[in-house]
Amino acid sequence: MNSRYKISVIGAGQIGTVICQLAAMRQLGDVVLFDIVEDLPQGKALDILEASRIGGFDVSVIGTNNYEDIRNSDLVIITAGVPRKQGMSRDDLLTVNAKIIRNVAENIGEFAPNAIVILISNPLDVMVTLFQNVSGFSHNRVMGQAGVLDSSRFCSFIAQELNVSVKDVNAMVLGGHGDSMVPLVRTANINGIPVMDLLVQKYGNEKKAYEVMEKLINRTRMAGGEIVKLLKTGSAFVSPAMATMAMADAILRDEKRVLPVCAYLSGEFDVTGYYMGVPAILGASGVEKIVEMVLNKDEQEAFAHSAGQVKQLVSDMYKLNLISG
Repeated sequence: MNSRYKISVIGAGQIGTVICQLAAMRQLGDVVLFDIVEDLPQGKALDILEASRIGGFDVSVIGTNNYEDIRNSDLVIITAGVPRKQGMSRDDLLTVNAKIIRNVAENIGEFAPNAIVILISNPLDVMVTLFQNVSGFSHNRVMGQAGVLDSSRFCSFIAQELNVSVKDVNAMVLGGHGDSMVPLVRTANINGIPVMDLLVQKYGNEKKAYEVMEKLINRTRMAGGEIVKLLKTGSAFVSPAMATMAMADAILRDEKRVLPVCAYLSGEFDVTGYYMGVPAILGASGVEKIVEMVLNKDEQEAFAHSAGQVKQLVSDMYKLNLISG
């Protein structure tokens, strides 16, 4: 009897393909790549499988157009949806992607009712809300990937600015996955040394240091759009895939990692009944605990503003009859 985990990836676009490849290479389990486009997932899965001898991984990798093949998955990762194009905000995607996610949720509910689910589809926070609403899955088994990626982007930009190894940068981004995200400057550090202290040392005064930090924050908030502008016909795919795999590792290997993820709040951070990006412990049962931290006045106001935007999008979904309540 096969005792390996079963991982299903919904959507064989660039992100889904990289996730499929990484999951196979890390031997997290057998992988199913699903897409509605005939032959597309089959071809991509076969390409990955044929690299198994070279890559030294020994798992099953199949592509399919049939939801039946995701039956009894332990983990389902959803990348399905229309990608963002130049000039398009994440919110512009709301109506079209909501219809896609509704269909995906219904099928996962039928064929993989016990799975833990990670969504990447935008606009992220409301797509996670919609999936949970349609599937009826417990909140701890439904989450979104955003904060891991946004935090990695923030860390990368800090490392470049200070000319230090990104391995030593610790910085976290909370809130909604959009322009209102909340990079936490106060807690950003280089192996315990506050980033702001090092920026003050570099530039000689606090005013200049804060101007530089503001630029790093703005670049983090607009990082996805920056890549869309450069690619012109696509969006980021390697970094979102790797961020998702960090979450998959934590869940399937029961690592109890503290990662910023889009999780359901029940009063934490003064938000109730909405999915938001917050620190959470990820393990075998999914989101095992929200790690509530004390925010200062500015941080709390920024988080509340971000929450307000998420609430507005959820309200828009109700108005468009895309979600029931």
